Amino acid sequence: MALKLSLKPGERFVLNGAVVQNGDRRGVLILQNRASVLREKDIMQAEEVTTPARRIYFPIMMMYLEEASAAKFYDELALRISEFMGATKNPAILAECVSASRHVLAREYYKALMAARKIVEYEEKVLNVASSLQSGDVAG
Repeated sequence: MALKLSLKPGERFVLNGAVVQNGDRRGVLILQNRASVLREKDIMQAEEVTTPARRIYFPIMMMYLEEASAAKFYDELALRISEFMGATKNPAILAECVSASRHVLAREYYKALMAARKIVEYEEKVLNVASSLQSGDVAG
């Protein structure tokens, strides 16, 4: 099954480990076979791994981008998911943790990454609410 990427001018993405950048116009690429593709917005740099959810996302991202080396990231991921699951009671996010784990075990790294993205988004939402409560910015 082909994958169609619609790219904004200048948008970057990783394709099988190579960083590729679109030119100065919108572009469309159609990948005819299986490849590891990650858009710039979904790429996390090591220095951005500063929260528990990001410590889940990053090793999954590395597994996806470096599938041949995925095993070296597994122990870190298992530890971080266990820690996160022990710290939250939100059933939907616990389900996303389980989903990410199952996808990793099935070597469905992109699906695991999308589950991990939801965990990061949840954490950001909770941290923003907590930050607002501490600073008194919440209207109420």
